[in-house]
Amino acid sequence: MTLLKLAPTRSNLIRLKTSLQFAKEGYSILDKKREALTIELMGLVEKAEQQQIHIQSLMQTAYQTIEIARLTMGEEQVLWAALSVPESVEVDIVYYGMMGVPLPRVKEVRSTQELTYGMGATTVALDAAARSFRQIAEEIPATTSNQISIRRLASELKKTQRRVNALSKIFIPDYEETIHYIEETLEEQDREEIFRLQWLQKSKEQLA
Repeated sequence: MTLLKLAPTRSNLIRLKTSLQFAKEGYSILDKKREALTIELMGLVEKAEQQQIHIQSLMQTAYQTIEIARLTMGEEQVLWAALSVPESVEVDIVYYGMMGVPLPRVKEVRSTQELTYGMGATTVALDAAARSFRQIAEEIPATTSNQISIRRLASELKKTQRRVNALSKIFIPDYEETIHYIEETLEEQDREEIFRLQWLQKSKEQLA
C-alpha cells in the first residue's frame, strides 16, 4: 500500500471517500463481468472440444470411404469426379454482444446438396465420401466462428482480470490507507486545537 501525495485536508478526505466508493462500485461491476466472461468462455471451450471430436470423426469416415473409392474406381477416376465438387460454401455471419465483446455466429450455411458428378462410373463409396467432405465443409464455419469467439473472450477476460487486480490490490488499498492517514491527522489536529483553546481559556481565567 502507498500513501497518495495529498494534503491532509477535509476537502481531500471527501474527494478520496468519493473516489473510493466509485472504485468499489467499479470493482463490483468488473468482478461480475469477469464471472460472466468466464462462464461463457468455459461453455465455448466445451463446445469447441465437442466440435473437434465430431469433425475428427467425419474426417476419419471421409478418408476411409475415399480410400475405398480409390481402390474400387482408380485414383484417376476419383480425381476427375473431385474436379466437379464446389470449392467453397456460402456462409452468413451475424454478430452478438457478450459483455461488450462482438462475437460471430453462423446464421446460415449454403452448399450444394446434390452430387455434382455423373453417376455412371462412380461407386457408393465415392458418394459417401462426397457427403462426408461436404458435411465437414459445412461444419468448418461454425467451428471457426467458435474459435474466434474463444480468442476474443479470452483477451477480454485477461484485460478485465488486470483491471480487477489493479483495483483490489492497488487503488482501493491506497485510497483506504490514505483516508485512514488523513482521518488520523485531522483527529490529531482537532485534539491539538481543543487543547489550545482550553489552554487559552484557562489563561484568561487566571488573568481575570
